Amino acid sequence: MSDDPRIPDKQYFRIGEVARLADVKPHVLRFWESEFGSLRPGKAKSGHRVYSRSDVAMVLRIRDLLYEQGYTIAGARGQLGEAVLTEIPAHTREVLRVVRNEVLELLRLVEE
Repeated sequence: MSDDPRIPDKQYFRIGEVARLADVKPHVLRFWESEFGSLRPGKAKSGHRVYSRSDVAMVLRIRDLLYEQGYTIAGARGQLGEAVLTEIPAHTREVLRVVRNEVLELLRLVEE
């Protein structure tokens, strides 16, 4: 995947370089980091993001899925083999189950 001819022959890239390669703004890359678990660039000692060749290849793949093939974020996650829903802790699932049951009960009462 990191043999993409669009990626220059170097090991690490800064966010501005990756943004230019992908033809997106840096804030888009930061957003994609929050949406795609497989996109996790490292941090330099200075605190700046440092993208590896495989990170850049992932950015280009995400860009192609979203902009060229027209996938939604969820659809692109699916194409990348990522779970569409993040893992929800058991206690949160239980709270959601209780809330759902209460809402269903309220709807039942309103419909009577």
